[in-house]
Amino acid sequence: MKIRFVTVGKTVENYLVEACSEYEKRIKKYVQYEQIVLRDIKNAANLGFDQVKEQEAKMLEPYMAPSSYRIVLDEHGTEYTSVKFAEFVSKKMVSPGKDITFVIGGPYGLHPRILAMADCSLSLSKMTFSHQMVRLIFLEQLYRAFTIMRGEPYHHE
Repeated sequence: MKIRFVTVGKTVENYLVEACSEYEKRIKKYVQYEQIVLRDIKNAANLGFDQVKEQEAKMLEPYMAPSSYRIVLDEHGTEYTSVKFAEFVSKKMVSPGKDITFVIGGPYGLHPRILAMADCSLSLSKMTFSHQMVRLIFLEQLYRAFTIMRGEPYHHE
């Protein structure tokens, strides 16, 4: 069982890179984990939002294989409490033969084609966050989910 975390564009702020790295290190204690960072779209400033999302979709499609349970992070997705998210991840982890792939798009969100390929959509909040900040928030919640599953003293109700 493996968890893949696919993102478009690298994280550029050093404080976010360091924090994400810390949570990834912690997550690897619980599960086989792989981060895949796809390149930013070149000349994105000269393209329309739809063109950028189309190019990103072409890069993301190979990671949307049905052999993995595909979860996209999207503002219109299902919101969970931390405990309910832990239960959700736990159930998906016991599904036979499927890895879990979490996908975060670029700054303009995900192309409708990628949203349609997903098995489900997850929202971290009704608020809007930068796509780089979402990475850190998500990784912290994934780590929290593992500590909840194990009954470790990180999460407080």
